[in-house]
Amino acid sequence: MSENKFWENKPLSDFTAEEWESICMHCGKCCLLKLQDEDSEDIFYTDVVCRYFDSKTCHCTEYANRCTLVPSCLKLTKDNINQISWMPQSCAYRFLAEGKGLPVYHPLLTGRPLNAKWSIKGLTVSETEVTEDELEDHIIGESL
Repeated sequence: MSENKFWENKPLSDFTAEEWESICMHCGKCCLLKLQDEDSEDIFYTDVVCRYFDSKTCHCTEYANRCTLVPSCLKLTKDNINQISWMPQSCAYRFLAEGKGLPVYHPLLTGRPLNAKWSIKGLTVSETEVTEDELEDHIIGESL
């Protein structure tokens, strides 16, 4: 558990790089492939993940190079957090950006890794196993 509750004492824009990274819960939800309805612009989450996502650890195996290897991978930053509408409802960055504080299950509060019930650990299929035509068959919902 963190004794220094920096997230309570300063805005996201003032977080250091280390503090910013520590907010990520490693739930993996942002790594799910998403589909957007062309007419309504609604976002639909699938159970399909990027080829570099390790479903056993909920970590990207190419984190440092992810945006180079996958140009469509969006790097969440202090500058764009409020512009990304598809961030999962349970995302700690979203909680803070909306002024809600960290969720009670956050590792900085519990001192333990995220409980599997809050993550997609073991619940996904790699994009290497699904064709683009099959993506709609993998839709799991509009919000997470």
